[in-house]
Amino acid sequence: MTAKPSSYARARRQMRFFVVIWTFITLVMGLATFMAIYFTYVSPAAADDALTARVAGSAGAVVLASSTPLPSPTPTATLPATATPPPTEVAALPTQPPTDVPPPTATPTPLPVDDKRFQAGIQVQFSLDLNPVNQDGYFRSVSDDLKLKWVKQQVRWEDVEPQKGQYDWSKLDLVMPSAQRFGIKIMMSIVTAPDWAREAGVNLDAHGPPANNQDYTNFVLEILRRYPGQVHAIEVWNEMNLDREWTSIGGLSAVNYTALLRDTYNAVKAVDPGIIIISGALAPTGLDNGVNAIDDFRYTDLLIQAGALNYMDCYGAHHNGINMPPTIRWNEGFNDRAAVFRGPFDNPHHSWSFRSTLEGYAQRIRAAGRDIKLCVTEFGWPVAEDLGGYPEGFEFAGDNTLAEQAQYFTDALNLMENWGFVWLAFVWNFNYGPQAGWNTQNDNVPYSLIGPDWNFRPAYDAIRAWQAGYIERAGQP
Repeated sequence: MTAKPSSYARARRQMRFFVVIWTFITLVMGLATFMAIYFTYVSPAAADDALTARVAGSAGAVVLASSTPLPSPTPTATLPATATPPPTEVAALPTQPPTDVPPPTATPTPLPVDDKRFQAGIQVQFSLDLNPVNQDGYFRSVSDDLKLKWVKQQVRWEDVEPQKGQYDWSKLDLVMPSAQRFGIKIMMSIVTAPDWAREAGVNLDAHGPPANNQDYTNFVLEILRRYPGQVHAIEVWNEMNLDREWTSIGGLSAVNYTALLRDTYNAVKAVDPGIIIISGALAPTGLDNGVNAIDDFRYTDLLIQAGALNYMDCYGAHHNGINMPPTIRWNEGFNDRAAVFRGPFDNPHHSWSFRSTLEGYAQRIRAAGRDIKLCVTEFGWPVAEDLGGYPEGFEFAGDNTLAEQAQYFTDALNLMENWGFVWLAFVWNFNYGPQAGWNTQNDNVPYSLIGPDWNFRPAYDAIRAWQAGYIERAGQP
């Protein structure tokens, strides 16, 4: 019976020893496992390298330096890229603008009819040899040197459609592509009906309107079909208060002209409403016998009475400044005692004065309750100083010097810009001098900006300087 307690005690001692040993082994193994996991996944170097990999993958351009190479990816230990955002200093910029800032929008180019700021242009005679290189040379000087973006092109209907339905587009096919190449807007002055379109029994030796307005509008529309989007303004006829331009069975008639203007306005606007329609510019004249001429102020009143203001975007005007500065009104007592031509001084009349003529048109339009601006489709001062002569009846060209011509252009442009009632103004003229061989009997030559031997006159430089200043003031050409 004494042996049994002794066996039990021995068994208990053995069990205790086993438990202690197992516990020790378990603790050691657990500690080893913990340390292995810690040093494998949570070491500072491994953490830095993991951040480096994530930033490189997110930003693509930022890589942090590390002296410890990255371990091979372990699928069970790699977090999704979106789990930890990249640092704020390398965060991607938003792809959309903030909601309180409107997105940028392009400013549309205004249609010609909507761009009402004052703009200067010039009349250019097409290259007579129909050489596109020469034509480009003219337009390059206008666009790139003078910095003018409007050119007046006179279109003589009788030359383009000498027979009904038969057209000679050679001149316009030269001019229009050249204008496009240099970004030039074209104002067409469309004049002179061909013989086939004239009234029966009328004197065909003088220019005049068609018997049927539809023939004229058909011709205008034919131009627009051939050159779509290339015509920016149309002047409907020219100096219709003179019989040399409006020889008609019905005589000089503001009512009949208004009918032609109305029909043309409606036809053009139905095709291209952006085109500026300009009424035919009147000739400033003191003659008012109703047969050879009607005074331009009186004719303006007749046009207004006939409703012409309803069928134009701009009122056409001319003034070739004789031998008076553009700043002087006709009744201010100005007298150049050295002048050979005495008309403005011995017989004062508004038609001698650039300023009085344009102000008079604007006043009449305002009095009619309209805000239609003027388009001065021809203005200039003739000079014979470098020509050695002048055309018969142009004695005033001998009174103006080259320096005065330059100053007059500068003064006139300043006036028109500041007035606010002039829209377009076309210098008369660029190159008629060389085109006519500087023929002293050609009445276009004294006005040319290009003088003998292809020398630019001082007026050319004055216009260039004025336009450069205008571009700077306006912020755009």
